[in-house]
Amino acid sequence: MVDFENPLAVKLRKQIVQALSTYNLIEEGDKLMVCVSGGKDSSVLLPLLEAIKGRAPYNFEFEAVMLDQKQPGFDATVFKKWVESLGIKLTILEHDTYSIVKEKVTSGVYCSMCSRLRRGILYNFASKNGFSKLVLGHHRDDLNETTLLNLFYSGKLSAMPPKLKSDDGRNILIRPMVFVAEKDIIQLAESWKVQTMPCNL
Repeated sequence: MVDFENPLAVKLRKQIVQALSTYNLIEEGDKLMVCVSGGKDSSVLLPLLEAIKGRAPYNFEFEAVMLDQKQPGFDATVFKKWVESLGIKLTILEHDTYSIVKEKVTSGVYCSMCSRLRRGILYNFASKNGFSKLVLGHHRDDLNETTLLNLFYSGKLSAMPPKLKSDDGRNILIRPMVFVAEKDIIQLAESWKVQTMPCNL
């Protein structure tokens, strides 16, 4: 059960609101596309964003979008029912990127190509359906780890920004959970019994 008065839920909601305010992530009239993977991060973000929507001093709307990449065993039935029980619309796009990745990648490390293909499909869908921004579930630990990886492996001091225009210029990406710690997300997901779908690739 999603309890918004849970002290941890209140803490995370306030941290998200702080990020929204600090980086001007959501504006009046925004139509947001929340990219959900089925993992804990974006799944916890959904109900928190719904709670914020009801209190925000500006009007915005959002929907959840998931990509079925045709991985063996993928079944979003339970996850879809859970999202819709929150009163949130979930669209599931079907594209067989799994076969492409398995064919092209011989090293066994699929994440990079899988991510690029997924990103392109989501960008196209957002652009064609009038979404003003894409919402990603990256948290504080993701940003810190990316900064260190860039520093040690490429010699550059750079991180994932809270707000970013995509390379093709068509989309704006926002990360409302930049102040949220992963350990808190894990704890809240367990408390809320959030339905998740971990990647099996």
